[in-house]
Amino acid sequence: MRTFVHGAAVWEVACPQRPSRVAGVAMAGFRVGDLDALRMVPHPAVTLLLDFGTGSPVLDHAAGRQQGSVVAGPGVGSGGALWARGENVECVQVRLSPVIAGAVLDASPADLDGAVVALDDLWGREASRIRERLSEVSSWQDRFALTDALLARRYAAGSPVDPEVAWAWDRIVSARGLVRVDEMAAEVGWSRKRLWSRFRSQLGLPPKRAVKLVRFDHAAHRLVAGEGAARVAADGGYADQSHLHRDVVAFTGATPATVAGEPFLAVDHLAWPGHGTRARPHVSRDLLSSRRAEVRRPPL
Repeated sequence: MRTFVHGAAVWEVACPQRPSRVAGVAMAGFRVGDLDALRMVPHPAVTLLLDFGTGSPVLDHAAGRQQGSVVAGPGVGSGGALWARGENVECVQVRLSPVIAGAVLDASPADLDGAVVALDDLWGREASRIRERLSEVSSWQDRFALTDALLARRYAAGSPVDPEVAWAWDRIVSARGLVRVDEMAAEVGWSRKRLWSRFRSQLGLPPKRAVKLVRFDHAAHRLVAGEGAARVAADGGYADQSHLHRDVVAFTGATPATVAGEPFLAVDHLAWPGHGTRARPHVSRDLLSSRRAEVRRPPL
């Protein structure tokens, strides 16, 4: 376990020694004695927070307040609408690619768009059982293994998204948001309207918003790394520095200079090394081509 110190923030951070058996899953463990008004910056993943400590995180957002284990949809917290706090917080935080989130959670990602939902409301008694089991083991690696086994079992029992939708998400992430929706639709052989509808219903957000969110995420992490806003804007596909400024304010409610100092982002190099938005399942062109051939094959 490593210690993260950023201004007044002091957290203990743990990482799994092995990758998840499910592509598109990334995990980290946190122990925080005093979590004081932490701005939750939007991220292009579904966040699953499994709390098991003597304290409990409290999330304040526009729709109210949630405490304990929660699920948050991709991009939740836009406009600075989500803040976390608490004492003696211990939790496993899981980032789920939207491509697998519906299968793991057994819930429609569309219902999580911009929302924070209590895990008890989704999983019922299973949420209490996983909390108890996490509190009974003493090793972070055992907690990660326990969580991973749960996610793998749930994912195996769930329904996958369309290969075209998975490929479109993969394309957005690999291009760091620098891709046009109409070009992706043409690539998979769909109309723009059909891609929008399937993408929105299966991943929980429309493709254009996904593009903006992934682009913002990369820009925000470059700002945290100390790069200048003008350079980040030029390299990140923004029309100019003012465009970047507007996007950052829209997603966070704060200026780029303020976001560059956010602990929520600054801890990522410890908590999610090598992951970020690139922790995702991969859909090959062969699979996509095979699916397109099936769709286009005339009936016998």
